[in-house]
Amino acid sequence: MDPRRANLLTAGGLVVLLALVTLTAPRWSRLLMRTLPGAEDDGGTGASAAPAAAEEAAAAVERQINVKLFFQASDRRGLAVEERPVAFSSDLARQLHAVVAELVRGPKAGLGATLAPDTRVLHVFVSARGVAYVDLSKEAAASHPGGSEAELVTVYSVVNSLAANFPAVKRVQILIEDRPVPTLAGHVDLTRPLWPDMTLLASATLTPVTPAAGGTP
Repeated sequence: MDPRRANLLTAGGLVVLLALVTLTAPRWSRLLMRTLPGAEDDGGTGASAAPAAAEEAAAAVERQINVKLFFQASDRRGLAVEERPVAFSSDLARQLHAVVAELVRGPKAGLGATLAPDTRVLHVFVSARGVAYVDLSKEAAASHPGGSEAELVTVYSVVNSLAANFPAVKRVQILIEDRPVPTLAGHVDLTRPLWPDMTLLASATLTPVTPAAGGTP
């Protein structure tokens, strides 16, 4: 075959190929634009993943527990109870810290505050014998209004709030700036852990409970 004839055949083949590509182009474009079965499956998985993500978000919401907080009664002498949700912690010391912090924040239902609002909860820890040590900042004493009844209410709002909500807490000792103090405002002995005293619930006569014989920290 001479070169001229070979060139003519090659050119003719290219023309035929170009014509085939032009005629079939729409079909190939439709095929390429079709959604693959795998893509549809992935879309279904994404839709089903949405409820799972919502469930995870719901599980991540902070767990809470309801506690009884003891504040100054509004119409009578003594303490009254206000229930409130607080953040849950599996660590007892952190849970007690959260409760005392709520006492500092004050009541929400018309009762009277028992701790100065500038008080800070420095530290809380619990001994193996069930004594909760509550370390408060100096403002708990410096900003206290004074008076024996007011001091009783302040001290036992802390003691009763912890003992009433947590059976593991038997007694409570209040510290100021990481140190034991004789009193908060000159009346209630804070040199030892105190037992809870539920007789102070809006009672006519406010007197602290007498410790059990032989009771030691």
